Amino acid sequence: LRGLRDALELRQAPLRIECYDISHTQGTNQVGSMVVFEDALPRKKEYRQFSIGDATDDFAAMREVLTRRFTRYLEESRLPPEERERAKFAYPPQLVVVDGGQPQVEAAQEAISALGIEDVEVVGLAKRLEEVWRPGDPYPTILPRGSEALYLLQRVRDEAHRFAITAHRKKRGKAMKASAIDEIPGVGPTRAKALIRHFGSLQRLREADVEQIALVPGVGNALARQIHAALHGQDGTMEP
Repeated sequence: LRGLRDALELRQAPLRIECYDISHTQGTNQVGSMVVFEDALPRKKEYRQFSIGDATDDFAAMREVLTRRFTRYLEESRLPPEERERAKFAYPPQLVVVDGGQPQVEAAQEAISALGIEDVEVVGLAKRLEEVWRPGDPYPTILPRGSEALYLLQRVRDEAHRFAITAHRKKRGKAMKASAIDEIPGVGPTRAKALIRHFGSLQRLREADVEQIALVPGVGNALARQIHAALHGQDGTMEP
């Protein structure tokens, strides 16, 4: 960590590093990931996922994720000590790493600075040449290949990328299942999401009987019978 501090001229050794990545399919089912490394080791229980709304591009998505994370930090840092221990975002990193180059770094810095936070530093690691970018710097820093500082940044970046892809695939899978149920007459997107949320998966919904389906808010007995019939291919709407 001291080597990373010295190589990037950071103000302090980054005992806590958070790395952020955005994953989506052509702008849909956008998910942001946050992974945490403390003392250069992953802290998986502190990983977080962010479901992103209507961000127009990766830069807007990154700003949204970081704004949400650090707004929570400002709120939770004011909690009493006994409550702060249980809070999810009460402790800030010394270093934020983003997957990308100068545009991603500037977007991240903009979000953090807008909240008045000045003691969190930002760098970006660009994949193609593994260049390290700092806010406001016209040129990247090139860390020696094989250096421990570069290896740590690569590990953090790759873990954030893996976590973001996993979250995105899960969200996309749920959306596809909800879309299939949405095709049943009388269901619609809102009830489809409620059904998937209630049962957890399309398979469990298929295994449910009419009475169980009717318990989902907004469904009722008549629609439950129709959904059950469709899921079992009895009206030709949807195959099992």
